[in-house]
Amino acid sequence: MNPDYATDKRIVRRSFDRAADTYDGSAVLQQEVGERMLSRLDYVKIEPSRILDAGSGTGRGARDLQKRYPDAGLLELDLSLAMLKKARPELPWWKKPFSRGSLQVCGDIERLPLGSSSMDMVWSNLALQWCNDLDRAFSEMGRVLKPKGILMFSTFGPDTLKELRQAFPDRLAHVNRFSDMHDIGDALLHAGFSAPVMDMECFTLTYNDVAAVLKDLKAIGAHNAMLGRPKGLFGKSAWKAMVENYESFRREGFLPATFEVVYGHAWKPEPRNLPDGSSIVRFAERPK
Repeated sequence: MNPDYATDKRIVRRSFDRAADTYDGSAVLQQEVGERMLSRLDYVKIEPSRILDAGSGTGRGARDLQKRYPDAGLLELDLSLAMLKKARPELPWWKKPFSRGSLQVCGDIERLPLGSSSMDMVWSNLALQWCNDLDRAFSEMGRVLKPKGILMFSTFGPDTLKELRQAFPDRLAHVNRFSDMHDIGDALLHAGFSAPVMDMECFTLTYNDVAAVLKDLKAIGAHNAMLGRPKGLFGKSAWKAMVENYESFRREGFLPATFEVVYGHAWKPEPRNLPDGSSIVRFAERPK
């Protein structure tokens, strides 16, 4: 990976901490994608007893999963402590000792602070795009899954925010970069998952002006967190050029913002053992 495109996790955490109060009001796409992921569970035969929501945000996904699997234990994990606090139900003090809410952990998907083989399902809705090392993230998810456990996720593909990326007049890293669906599928296989299923769809949100696009992104904490992001102020002339470039995409009175969403699910296979009980481990060099 080009080091300029690496994500600064401190910026990511700070952005989502600040967006905790505004996130739910603007996360229309995230909610829609989460509902589509839930519908895909209709075709999966699994009754998980323990579920990890990796990148749980304000807790909507965890609440939906709890309704679908009421007997399952749910663990919400997010990089942002403010998001986790926002996810906590507001209950009277006398009800709190008797509530069956999810457990919460503030942590990084690439370094899961969980025991191996402790989860039956790992669920992650639009969070993996903030990871720097997809191989490591998938490896960690595979580690915490039990054999026959399932990983279900969504993330953004490379066409996400293509209009905004093309509108900037320079070639600096103004917009985060996203992995291609085929690279994501390869990363699943390299992490040891089996039977991966991948597909993609594009959503187009429409806005009245460029300021509304940027305001929406700010409200959900989607700031440019790349290490190679421009550090100086964006001048008036550069801003004017960017707005004019973005205006060239206007159709039927609105400005589009494209989001390519990649969906995937895969299983953790059972270990293959020799007659003496030892495991077969295969090593393969990743193509450069």
